[in-house]
Amino acid sequence: MASSLINRNVLMLNQNYEPLTICSARRAIVLLFSGKAEMIETADGLKLRTVDNAFALPSVVRLWQYKKVPFKRIMLSRKNILLRDGHACQYCGTSKGPMTVDHVIPKHLGGKDTWTNLVCACAKCNNRKGDLTPEQAGMKLRKRPVRPSYITFIQRHVKISDRWRPYLFMDPV
Repeated sequence: MASSLINRNVLMLNQNYEPLTICSARRAIVLLFSGKAEMIETADGLKLRTVDNAFALPSVVRLWQYKKVPFKRIMLSRKNILLRDGHACQYCGTSKGPMTVDHVIPKHLGGKDTWTNLVCACAKCNNRKGDLTPEQAGMKLRKRPVRPSYITFIQRHVKISDRWRPYLFMDPV
């Protein structure tokens, strides 16, 4: 039980309450005990127990000092393309069956491996489109592919505690 508690996700905020990252409870506890962070929200009354004490498990922590961090980018990968598109074909809209990643502009026509050129497609649509552009194949994209922002990606694809919502600029439940 203790090992599962120590591995729970904790939202880490910068000194100005800007979301920085998601870390383990272990890392958050180290930051708290070393005086580098403060606990903003606890994890629903969960406690981490030692021989002598019980400590509230953090859900949200805030760093005491502002950390300048470079612009965070989501890594381009097959998994992240499928997540961004909600495992739904961007041509027909189905979410049934295995999904592939399709180059909107095929590589042989100069298409690159970029967020704006890759979409989730069902096998049927991917085979129908082949090595053509959507216009050449008589197909339309349901929405234009874009690079997701870090915060948007966290909001959509990480299991979010209700306690995190105000810090991720989301409406409360």
